[in-house]
Amino acid sequence: MTQRRVQNMEVTTCLDAHSSKDSYVFKIVLLGSSSVGKSSLAYRYVKKDFRDSLPTVGCSFFTQTLRLDNSTIKLEIWDTAGQEKYHSVCHLYYRGANAAILVYDITKKESLEKAKVWLRELEKEFLQDEIIIVLVGNKVDLSPEREVTLQEAEDFANTKSMLYMETSAKTNHQVTELFTALAHELLKQRQQKEKSLHATHRKKSSIDLQESTFNSIKCCQK
Repeated sequence: MTQRRVQNMEVTTCLDAHSSKDSYVFKIVLLGSSSVGKSSLAYRYVKKDFRDSLPTVGCSFFTQTLRLDNSTIKLEIWDTAGQEKYHSVCHLYYRGANAAILVYDITKKESLEKAKVWLRELEKEFLQDEIIIVLVGNKVDLSPEREVTLQEAEDFANTKSMLYMETSAKTNHQVTELFTALAHELLKQRQQKEKSLHATHRKKSSIDLQESTFNSIKCCQK
């Protein structure tokens, strides 16, 4: 890894039954053109299985729970349909997302161009620090038929400050690693925001205490 009509297919798997200090829920949306393997990636990660054809009508919903750094992470994975007729309503599903996975097929250059269209849609909805975006080149099992080079994809990802990874839902190449790495990034971002918020609160409390003490002294001196 380098520098937002619902078909309910919810499956929850907890990798560790022990309780943790903190619990977090993150919404992840899968975006990309039809047949790039979005549904297969989600299905492989959650169900540990592969299906060649998983047509999505509107949006499908998966969940997965894992433990990272003594925290329990629940990933809500929204898999959007890639057909053009659903494009106009997909923004309803990715609103409020914490992360987006832009998927393209490495054997179809056109699918990367479509991913760029989805990216522009995300840029209209979110500020840069509001959402983590991962560009994913899927179907590396078909590498001899590659139309998008690794360098081309990495360069594009870097220009947009996106993370990048190549996967194969069919062979399970880096699928778990993709979602685990994204969960790490989401957890790190959330904890940094919490730390910053806590520091701001402590600073405000200190200022309020100083003002209260100062006012008390002034009152006593009258």
